[in-house]
Amino acid sequence: MPTSLVVYISFAGHAREAMTFYQSVFGGDLQIATFADFGMPDAPADGVMHSELRAEGFTVMGADAFGEPAEGWGKNRVHAAFMSDEIDRVAGFYDRFVEQGSEVVQALEKQVWGDFYGELIDPWGVAWMFNIAAPDGWAKSGS
Repeated sequence: MPTSLVVYISFAGHAREAMTFYQSVFGGDLQIATFADFGMPDAPADGVMHSELRAEGFTVMGADAFGEPAEGWGKNRVHAAFMSDEIDRVAGFYDRFVEQGSEVVQALEKQVWGDFYGELIDPWGVAWMFNIAAPDGWAKSGS
């Protein structure tokens, strides 16, 4: 089963920083368009109107959500879930999130349903779930 994920995340003025962080985790090509690029005078000119990170097998999109109270954004407004059997690839994503300061909610380890599962919250409050249908005998090393 190949890994695929497409998610769109709204940020309270931190889209550029967050999307650059995600690029450091996943690699890939990041395109960012500002409100100024779209000629929108009522939004901060350098704010992100739309961003798209295309990595191998999936896409993450994001934008700044101005006009909403900052306290309404973050804290699990989005759950992005990887469902995969690509052990090294997905475990590597998990490890890079941890290495770059994400909060571990559930360590990536074997669960009662037989798969390996872990959950993190990144520095912007976005929850990420990792479910890996791993063969018997595979043991997560590292974090």
